[in-house]
Amino acid sequence: MEWTSVDLGNCPIVRALDVLGNRWTLIVLREAFNGVHRFEDFLDHLGISPSVLSRRLKEMVDEGLLSREPYRETGDRERYEYRPTAKAWDLYPVIVGLMQWGDRYLGDADGPPIQLTDVTTGKTVVAAIVPQGTPTCSPSDLRVEPGDSIRLRPSGHC
Repeated sequence: MEWTSVDLGNCPIVRALDVLGNRWTLIVLREAFNGVHRFEDFLDHLGISPSVLSRRLKEMVDEGLLSREPYRETGDRERYEYRPTAKAWDLYPVIVGLMQWGDRYLGDADGPPIQLTDVTTGKTVVAAIVPQGTPTCSPSDLRVEPGDSIRLRPSGHC
């Protein structure tokens, strides 16, 4: 079979980009994967405008990437947290691969700002294409650690 004979009218890459093609979608997912779940925390950490964040979170909930879960601090009104769904976690290897590609081709000379390590072996984790059925790491098997070029932002600043 030649690639040029494949009908691309129903291309899964095009369909995926319809959902993920906005940069803020992937950035919000990165944050949610790393424990940021509250609207105010997304705002503080990302420096995104409230209207853009509200729109993006709604779209991600509508697409089934995030679940919207209520919480209430004592004396405050009910608010919502946004948690990655199984559909979002299935994108985790894609996000890791994109991060590692960015580190390799667009990164700082000092090295990556973070690296993922396997909690059991301590080995650095890499995104890869493997045969079906090959054991892989789940996100709970990983630890985010500072890389050589880590830069921490001053507290209270974006």
